[in-house]
Amino acid sequence: MAPELYLSYPSAFLIGLLGSTHCLGMCGGISASLSMALPVGRGFRFRQTLMLLAFNFGRIASYALIAALVALLSTSAASQWADLGLVLRSIAGLLLIFMGLSMGQWWQGIRYVEKLGAPVWKRLSPLTRRFLPVNHVGQALALGILWGWLPCGLIYSTLGWAALQPTVGSASLTMVFFGLGTLPSMLATGYAANWVRGLQSHSFVRKVTGGLLILFGLWTMPLRALTGF
Repeated sequence: MAPELYLSYPSAFLIGLLGSTHCLGMCGGISASLSMALPVGRGFRFRQTLMLLAFNFGRIASYALIAALVALLSTSAASQWADLGLVLRSIAGLLLIFMGLSMGQWWQGIRYVEKLGAPVWKRLSPLTRRFLPVNHVGQALALGILWGWLPCGLIYSTLGWAALQPTVGSASLTMVFFGLGTLPSMLATGYAANWVRGLQSHSFVRKVTGGLLILFGLWTMPLRALTGF
């Protein structure tokens, strides 16, 4: 395995971890609703944990599938375009910068990027109603698989990394690590929704995470190769 792969997996995890407050806004509500729909009583925490894990496992599985599809397309395109890797890395860096600006509440241009996935989500979103309310683990898993296709600038940013991987398997694994990075916040939302939402809305937290994502985006972009310096 090439050394750069060892760097890309932690990087994908870090992107998910830093950007997870964005995930709370898009997926946190459904994650919290899984807990609130369960009857309180004996075994509540165990059932709650199973539901949350099933939902998030389905969500991360969809990320891996999307990465595999993107990797297949990029591999095919790379055989005809030698500079594709630089372009993809530049796009990934720009999207991370846009996401950082959105997280810091400085500019919300990432919303225009998220609209690119709207046609797919328009077809899939009606299917989610079949699994609501969630009463068992199978429904939570199916709902998570569908929810993984929700248009999200943070996912699109990380897919740029995934598309650079040399194999379909490593591309999928990159998105698995990204999904694992978002997992702590998503689980925390299910267990303590009010506290996590309060943290999400805290201006200082949003600006710090936004600034870090911007720095990560600048580091990702191959400026030397693009500018010649």
